[in-house]
Amino acid sequence: MIRRMLRKKFLFTKGLLILALLLSTILSVPGPSAYADTPDDVYNIGAGIYDITGDAAEVRMMGYASTDQITAGIHTRLRSRAFVIGDAANTNRVVFVSADLGIMPRSVTQKVVEKLQAKFGGLYSDRNVLVSSTHTHAGPGGYSHYALYNITILGFIKENFDVIVNGIYQSIVNAHNNMEPGHIAINRGQLEGVSVNRSLDAYHNNPASEIQNYTDDVDKTMTSLNFINTSGQPIGTLNWFALHGTSMSKYNTLISGDNKGYASYLYEKSMNTDYSNTKTFVAAFAQSNEGDVSPNIYGNGVKGYGNNEFESTEYAGRKQYEAAVQLNDTATQYLSGSVDFRHQFVNFENISVAPEYADGTERHTAPAAMGYSFATGAEDGPSDIAMFHEGMTQDDYPFGSANAVSVTQAFIGITPFFGPIVGTYYPELWSLHYPKPILFATSKGQPYPWTPNVLPLQILKIGQLRIIAVPAEFTTMAGRRLINTVQSITDDPDGLYVIAGLSNTYSDYVTTKEEYDTQNYEGASTLFGPWTLAAYQQKFADLAASLKNGTPLDNGPTPIDLSNKQNNFQTGVVFDDVPIGKQFGSIVQNVEPSYNKGDVATVTFWGGHPKNDLKTQSTFLEVQRKDGDKWTVVSRDWDWDTKYIWKRVTPGGTTSQVTIEWNIPQEAASGTYRIVHYGNYKNGWDQKIYPYTGTSSTFIVN
Repeated sequence: MIRRMLRKKFLFTKGLLILALLLSTILSVPGPSAYADTPDDVYNIGAGIYDITGDAAEVRMMGYASTDQITAGIHTRLRSRAFVIGDAANTNRVVFVSADLGIMPRSVTQKVVEKLQAKFGGLYSDRNVLVSSTHTHAGPGGYSHYALYNITILGFIKENFDVIVNGIYQSIVNAHNNMEPGHIAINRGQLEGVSVNRSLDAYHNNPASEIQNYTDDVDKTMTSLNFINTSGQPIGTLNWFALHGTSMSKYNTLISGDNKGYASYLYEKSMNTDYSNTKTFVAAFAQSNEGDVSPNIYGNGVKGYGNNEFESTEYAGRKQYEAAVQLNDTATQYLSGSVDFRHQFVNFENISVAPEYADGTERHTAPAAMGYSFATGAEDGPSDIAMFHEGMTQDDYPFGSANAVSVTQAFIGITPFFGPIVGTYYPELWSLHYPKPILFATSKGQPYPWTPNVLPLQILKIGQLRIIAVPAEFTTMAGRRLINTVQSITDDPDGLYVIAGLSNTYSDYVTTKEEYDTQNYEGASTLFGPWTLAAYQQKFADLAASLKNGTPLDNGPTPIDLSNKQNNFQTGVVFDDVPIGKQFGSIVQNVEPSYNKGDVATVTFWGGHPKNDLKTQSTFLEVQRKDGDKWTVVSRDWDWDTKYIWKRVTPGGTTSQVTIEWNIPQEAASGTYRIVHYGNYKNGWDQKIYPYTGTSSTFIVN
């Protein structure tokens, strides 16, 4: 339907242009330019997609910081979705990437850019490449170079890092190779019933005069781009909507793209996306200012729609998908004008903030530190540490008080890893961060800071659209203030603005000063003190002015390179084994002879460790239907209706089992089916890795 409507719209417009050209020739007066003559609304556009699914077993997940949340299979694969946009003359181009990850650390961006420059020279750099994450909390971690984000993962996981970097890089290469002339339609609308503000008391601490300017306490605007080539064929779609990737809970252990990953899957399935093809339709659902925005619309941010987390994810993802389809189907406006960009690295540890961006007095940011309420966890996945709660301030826990000392000492007793950065060692920071009582002075980590201090700030311009890339999770009101600042500097009556959250590096949260004062989880996680947002506004005003005036901007200080300073405290696969008389791929528990639609077909195999082969751009499973004398694949491990589940038979043992579940869709064709498992095992004798296959008995779907 989308493709048909877009083609009709293009053919109708093209017909009018041809008619006008014929009339102008007859009347000997100039006519309008055809699309082939590269008017302002023609861009060179390309889209690419690639697999970034990491270790599907025995790696702690990134997001909830729960040491109990360890990968044990796959529900949906993670992917990187890239768009390259150049002007008609190909003098300027920008890259936008949305990746199914919990965060986007500098480590990943740095290595991706290095690989791009090795292939393309100076065509791509930090300045024009924007890499963002969707913020799913259901992916394996260990891909940052900063200790705070790796400590609950037990260190840096090179295998996961490599598959992420290579996948993002390859998605950009695909997009680059797929570039062709086309148009970018844009539309905006409100998406209701999918998001709530999980930190309402902090939000309502903002000035009433400011709050009354907005209808909602979360930003419900979806901004959608639709990429169409000059033949009227859709290339891809990219949208921004503020919503946390926490529909899947901290108890989930299956890799998942969460609600945004599911929205992408639905859109790509409707467009017959071929994930094995280097050129195919790409649908990216990117993140925005979601810092205080939860998909868990019931129960104070801990319960979503439906009976379980899978139904909650399905609901939030489907709502975003349907909204994007509606916006793209009804879009009448096209981006037109120049492509440009500005980027600058900024050290946030001691920025002098001008009075007009603060409270009428010159203020300063502070070296990075986390507050007591950081240890509570967010409302979407609160921690189980009873001594912490939201709203813990220095008024109740002043530096040196018995309460403050007992809290920090007790916490360090629970998690001794944090000893070197305990807040009570650094009294000079407490006044700078007031009213935050400091739990961790991450800037004081040795031998290197535990969180970044030099942050990348970036604006991409595509016609009327300005994409404001922030390296943190901005709350609803913080994002609004930043957009207002950039808009005031740009002074473009036709300008459109979006926040691209969690971009290029990760530095936790950014709240307004008033939200910071409440010291909820988000405020306690605002690294650089109460004037962090004001500093962002001031620095982005500089970027916006440089972009508007066409003036250069210095690169700023180079972030520290920690590539060779990483440790991994996890063991790899020693070897795999099966019981005597069994083989890899042998069946432990077979399928039933027949099922009805809506049932779950289940089979369990003796298997190998999924770390032996991540099956990048491939699959651990296939559901196959008999079609004459052939078997046709109907589902793989990235499809919503399948689950690939791995477990050790005994803790610390070498034998493992793989269970595959197929939730039979109502639309499945009746007939004969089977389930096939593809795996690899590590031989204990020669330490080599070998493939194996397991196949269930056939079964009937009625």
